[in-house]
Amino acid sequence: MNLRQNNPTDYDLVKQYIDGNHECIDTLINRHKDRIYTYIYLIVKNHQLTEDIFQDTFIKVIRSLRLGKYQDNGKFLAWVLRIAHNLIIDHFRREKQSNTFSKDDYELDIFNSNKYCEGNCEDELIRDQIHDDIRELVQELPDDQREVVILRHYKGLSFKDIAEHTDVSINTALGRMRYALINMRKIIEERNMTLTFH
Repeated sequence: MNLRQNNPTDYDLVKQYIDGNHECIDTLINRHKDRIYTYIYLIVKNHQLTEDIFQDTFIKVIRSLRLGKYQDNGKFLAWVLRIAHNLIIDHFRREKQSNTFSKDDYELDIFNSNKYCEGNCEDELIRDQIHDDIRELVQELPDDQREVVILRHYKGLSFKDIAEHTDVSINTALGRMRYALINMRKIIEERNMTLTFH
């Protein structure tokens, strides 16, 4: 079989990993890590917690691949994001049960929904809706913040690359991303958005 060695698809990499090429999982993680990390951080707003959930996500991804639980439908990233999202919900549930959750009660209500955990056909519709909502939020950001979010979240550039691309310091690029996330959360709160279906 002639796999696309120079630019293998996610499907190629998953298949090679399952067939025993363990380096392929590193390629998959590196390909999607920025978008997955940003997605988790946008919800939990804590770098250490984001790191923990990010690590747990890929532990679960690797375990699921080894157990043959992944059916490729051309949407590997969507599948990983769903795993991350369910782990975020699990975290908020545990915090709620131990009564140590943050003041952002509305956030717990948003992401503590049984609908996300059903594992049914609604999952993909919900995920698509969330992505549409996030894209709309990004469009409302000031130009400099929107540019950083797009370059980081959708193009997968490092902050070093973003700094060079936009001709600013890395600290400025990081600051713009931070303000972008703050502004997006502010819009979510002002409009009482839940990033899900009612």
